[in-house]
Amino acid sequence: MVESIARVRHIRVTPQKARRVVALIKGKQAQEALAILKFAPQSASEPIYKLVASAIANARVKSDAANEYLDDADLYVKNAYVDEGTTLKRFQPRAQGRAFQIKKRTSHITVVLSTPEDAAADAPTTQKASK
Repeated sequence: MVESIARVRHIRVTPQKARRVVALIKGKQAQEALAILKFAPQSASEPIYKLVASAIANARVKSDAANEYLDDADLYVKNAYVDEGTTLKRFQPRAQGRAFQIKKRTSHITVVLSTPEDAAADAPTTQKASK
């Protein structure tokens, strides 16, 4: 019954590249997601690894505060998404006095971990209408 959220804002990774890495861990078990991120070759995998580890720690703290038992093996990545952050605009000089704009993009990454009991509670119940 534990749901924990971890966010990182203004991380210097482009959203397009971060979304490729986040897609690898959606719906996976939290420990399995850490293992995938540890060996992923993309540069965005390191900050996302730290974010998932932070979400696991947040779940531990939340369960301790509620006096509930939490097994790390029960946690899974319920949702993970990447939003576009602010764009830093820099200029590079070019020939004949011109300037070339460089856009350094940032991302806001959010990871939501949950236990399976939450998944059962969130699922819509379908009942057949009896006549």
